Amino acid sequence: MASASASAGRPEEGEPDLKHGAIGFFDALIVGISSTAPAYSIAAVIGIVVVGVGLQSPGVLLLSFVPMFLIASAFFYMNRADPDCGTNFSWITRAIGPSVGWVAGFAVCTTGLIVIGSLTDVSAYYILDILGFDSLLPAGEANDPVSERIPTTILSAFLIVMVTTICVVGLELGKWSTRILIGTQVVALLIFAVVALVKVWGGDAGEGSIDPSLSWLNPFGGGVSFNATVLGLLTGVFIYWGWESTVNLNEETEDSDSTPGKAALVSTVVLLLTYLLVTFAVVSYAGVKGVSEFEDDVAVLGSVADGALGSLSFIVIIAIITSGIASAQTTILPASRTLLSMARQKAMPQSFGRIHPRFQTPDVATWLVGGVALVWYVFFNLLSQNFLFDSLTALAIVIAFYYSLTGFACVIYHRRELTKSAKNFFFIGVAPFTGASILAALFVKAVWEFRKVDDSYTGQDILGVAIPAVLGVGLILVGLILMVVWRLTGHDDFFGRKRETVDPDVAAGRKAGVAAVPEGSV
Repeated sequence: MASASASAGRPEEGEPDLKHGAIGFFDALIVGISSTAPAYSIAAVIGIVVVGVGLQSPGVLLLSFVPMFLIASAFFYMNRADPDCGTNFSWITRAIGPSVGWVAGFAVCTTGLIVIGSLTDVSAYYILDILGFDSLLPAGEANDPVSERIPTTILSAFLIVMVTTICVVGLELGKWSTRILIGTQVVALLIFAVVALVKVWGGDAGEGSIDPSLSWLNPFGGGVSFNATVLGLLTGVFIYWGWESTVNLNEETEDSDSTPGKAALVSTVVLLLTYLLVTFAVVSYAGVKGVSEFEDDVAVLGSVADGALGSLSFIVIIAIITSGIASAQTTILPASRTLLSMARQKAMPQSFGRIHPRFQTPDVATWLVGGVALVWYVFFNLLSQNFLFDSLTALAIVIAFYYSLTGFACVIYHRRELTKSAKNFFFIGVAPFTGASILAALFVKAVWEFRKVDDSYTGQDILGVAIPAVLGVGLILVGLILMVVWRLTGHDDFFGRKRETVDPDVAAGRKAGVAAVPEGSV
């Protein structure tokens, strides 16, 4: 018996719909990679990780990959069962229940709103820098005057409007611009890493350089404490976040029940290899002391590139610029598609589900995401850059929250199929459950660590709890409150839905999703 909600979220016949088959595996893979902003992400965290664990930094990034890959397995199997552009929201709603699904969907949207402006801000800074407009750049101090931040804020705001427009106009334009941006970024990182390592091995890297060793891949080696490794793991999770954007485009991808999931899995592996190569190069060339000087400064890549590449060091700056722009563009996609799915399933106002008749994109949801991200960025950047930094720290809490729920949802949704084969048991059961458990533990750890006022950028607290923890947990609580409000104002079509389990034929691959069995059915 198929559930009445099995087709929930699908448009009625004759209504405008997303453009099916607009992208293939390669472009889905590109979206997954670009959404993580590899150049920006590694530049942002490598100093923090090195300060904590020193030469074992590659090992910690390798360890951070483990829960991400395990959760990617959950995305693969859940997408096969339900290729809905709302991904986490739709899957958690089916497996755990509509209330939890609603909060998870809201959490997905908030992560994009917080990070988009920060991504374009870094790109804006380096655009002005590479063009020689040094007089328009802030000094980089914690208390820079607002007037010094206005030029980068204006350019960053323009970039947000630009990438939002591209997302509205459609995936045909978006995929070509993303190909160029991510191609430029990856090529630049590879050139930088290879040249730096060759100079180290050739003895031309200068004082402080260290010959790379495979022992660096051991996250618990070198006398590093367990707590330091866990903190590094928490930081490392951030740099892999975003690959699931490829699954949010499942309804617009060829072979929607399989291609997005495969692209998600492959993108995490590509990111791992890129991060390990760049980390080995940076730590080897600059040494632990040299990298530690840039603890929370993305200029670390540019500084090392100056020595390794000389006059060609500008290509690394270009990589960071394109990284921020490409990621801002692709980060809009999960939030807008989640809003679209929620609107179709009557968990959000119906206007959010509007599809532009010409561009075949969720234009209202996309403009909403871009607009709110713009307001968030401009207001807090001009008010306090430190608050903007604290909001980025809070992301780890929200990310761990909805990733872990997705892993548990996969196990719950497929629970009747897990004992039918060893493959099901390990890949649909053990892997997602392990990944979800690790991320749930990291969620608790993040809340505990980020509550410390001394470790926040603002140095401010609410009832003794630092801003990152307040903001991270607060966003989830805001989602909970809004869910209750939405529920109290009716909407029984959504909140009256029953939990489901996967249809056996879908789980076995004999039938394409969506088909589900209501709880209590045999």
